[in-house]
Amino acid sequence: MDINYIKKYKLLGLNIAYYRKLNGYTQLEFAEILNIDRSHLSGMEIGKNAPSIDLIFKICDELNITEKELFDFR
Repeated sequence: MDINYIKKYKLLGLNIAYYRKLNGYTQLEFAEILNIDRSHLSGMEIGKNAPSIDLIFKICDELNITEKELFDFR
């Protein structure tokens, strides 16, 4: 992970967590839906792990949001 992008990964993670909670999923439930380990999802939500492009698309599909919404850092 490029150190120059750490802040952006953290913002992305905050958005993943926000929309996950908005949809009523626990980390475990959402990780199972995404077919990933809960620790990987947790790492993404705190900006430690970077999701693949395929996983980003799947996250958006499952949360019924656009990629633009996921990357709209407030």
